[in-house]
Order: sequence, then structure tokens, then C-alpha cells
Amino acid sequence: MDGHLGYAKHTVEGRDGGNSRNGVRTKTVITDVGPVEIDVPRDRDGTFEPAIVRKHQRRLGGVDDMVLSLSAKGLTTGEISAHLAEVYGASVSKDTISAITDRVLGEITDWQSRPLDAVYPVMFIDAIFVKLRDGQVANRPIYVAIGVSVDGERDILGLWAGQGGEGAKYWLTVLTEIKNRGVADVCIVCCDGLKGLPDSIAAVWPLAIVQTCVLHLIRHTFRLAGRHDWDPIAKALRPVYTAPTEAAARERFAEFTAVWGAKYPGIIRMWDNAWAEFVPFLAFELEVRRVIFSTNAIESLNARFRRAVRARGHFPNEQAAIKCLYLALRSLDPTGRGRQRWAVRWKPALNAFALMFEGRIFPNNK
Repeated sequence: MDGHLGYAKHTVEGRDGGNSRNGVRTKTVITDVGPVEIDVPRDRDGTFEPAIVRKHQRRLGGVDDMVLSLSAKGLTTGEISAHLAEVYGASVSKDTISAITDRVLGEITDWQSRPLDAVYPVMFIDAIFVKLRDGQVANRPIYVAIGVSVDGERDILGLWAGQGGEGAKYWLTVLTEIKNRGVADVCIVCCDGLKGLPDSIAAVWPLAIVQTCVLHLIRHTFRLAGRHDWDPIAKALRPVYTAPTEAAARERFAEFTAVWGAKYPGIIRMWDNAWAEFVPFLAFELEVRRVIFSTNAIESLNARFRRAVRARGHFPNEQAAIKCLYLALRSLDPTGRGRQRWAVRWKPALNAFALMFEGRIFPNNK
């Protein structure tokens, strides 16, 4: 209406200016959630043409999709209700909106138990913490796994709600379930430096190489260093994780220790403890390094998850948390451009994987 009349409501430009607002007209439209009353704005000349719900339109489709999309973007049921009231002048209760989002629960069950590929060249695993109200509000881990298929597609394998803190024992349960859904082999598993996690991975896929996420190591390094030292530390560490061989990396790390060891001994200890899981990275070709340099695939997903859960504060139960995260992942990469970029980068890596893990990437072609 502002655009149609040329001025905003209650502004002086509209005084004695010819055509003007003339209140609203109430009408009922049929939607996916039943009849909904909306308020349609009017002008005195009757020339205003509503764009969202047009004149004489009595049916409004796509309400379910709209609610699911808004929920995936992090809006709470109250915010979605307010949005529908603001845009459509429609009154849709929070209970109705919750009922709409509950319709994906059956879809989640099917998705969580679907068969998986037999081989994943790379698997990224990580956990995100959400607040659940179980007697009292507490942080609970949601375990996430992403498999990169032989075709280069990133497949989110599932979401699992755990108890307490992130633990290697629960990861063993998660990975065993993934194996039971058809994953016979994984070449490289990228993860953070959780104690005991390599043993859990080896118990499920004995041939898998456990690779500590380099980006996690760098982030933990910055947590132990003063902000004013971040730039020189980052510059000094780069020759370590870009070294062509383990021996060269050791030399560069010795140089790093000579400069920073006295000031930040905790950083040196952390890298020493993680060295066994870090060095496999140095044996890979450049194309493979680019794929596994970090858990970027899962970090970007976790960033979307955090945005979705931030507005909610906490969840009443595990089901509500899983539903929220599932809706968020449904809305990922709607244009497909991210998948296209990944596919372009994947082909050189696939050739390197096929040479490094001969007979495992394509087991039927031995």
C-alpha cells in the first residue's frame, strides 16, 4: 500500500493528497491448515491490487512449506505466528504451527534408518551442543556424520542425541549403527581430537585412517594464545601443516617451538599429543588434502544448526531439538550451486583416492 499510494501510513504527505487508505476488509481464505481470516488493506479509489493474497483469491497454498521454511531459518513458533499476522494479517496459533512442523517426524524416522552407500572415501564426524530442558536446562550433544560418496555428494548420514558430554563410547554406538545401515568401508574419517575416538573408529572400520581436523588444531591453538599473537602464530604454523613430508613438518614445528614454546607451552603440548593423528594428512596428495584439510563440510552445517537453535534458547526434549536441526538441513543449498562447486573440486580428489586406496573405492572392479 505504501508503494501504491506513494507515502507511508500516518505521514503528512498523505493529507489532502487524493487517494488514501480506507481501512481493511476481512475475508476468509482456505489454507493447508484450515480456514484463516485475513485483513486486506483498501484504498478509497479501489485501485489497490494486493500482491500476496490477490483480489477474489479464496485459497492460499503452500502454508505448510512456508512454516517449515521459516522454522528451518531459526524462527520460533511465536515468531512465525507473528510473521504470518504481519504479512497476511492472519491469525495462526502457535499450536497449529507446532502441529505443522510435527508432520516431519515420520520423515525423520525414515531418513534416519535409510540404507547407505557401501563405501565412503571420506567421513566427517562432529558434535554440536544444544540446550535441553530435562528437569533442568543442560547442554546435550547432537552427533552429526557426513559421508562424501564416491560420486562426490555430501550425504548427511544422521543426527543422534547423546547424554552428558561428547564421548568416544557413544560415537562407537553411532558408527556401529552407520555400519549396520550398509557402510562396509570408510577410507578416511576426519574428526576433532576427542580422546578415545580413534579406537572407536578402528573398532568399526579397522582399515580407516583417522585424521584430526587441522582447523580444529588451529582453533584450539588460538584459544591458548593471546589475541595480539594470533597473526604471527598463524603465520608460523602454516609451514607446519603445509609441509610436503612429516620430517619437514617436524623441522618447522621445532622452529615454532623455539619461538613460542616458552610463552605458550600448552600449545606445544597440544600439538605433540595430536601429532599421531595429524601426520597422516601430510602423506596425502594435494587434491586429497584440499578435501580433508578441515571439517569445513560439517562446520558449515553446524553453523547453520547454531543459527537455527540460537533463537530458541532451549528445547523441551530431544525430539524437538532433532526436529529443529532436521528442518535446518532440509533447507541447505536450495539452488544446488554448492553441490556443483564441490563436484568440480571432487574429481581430481577421486582419482587420488582411487590410487591411494586401490580396490577399496571401487570394490566391485577389483
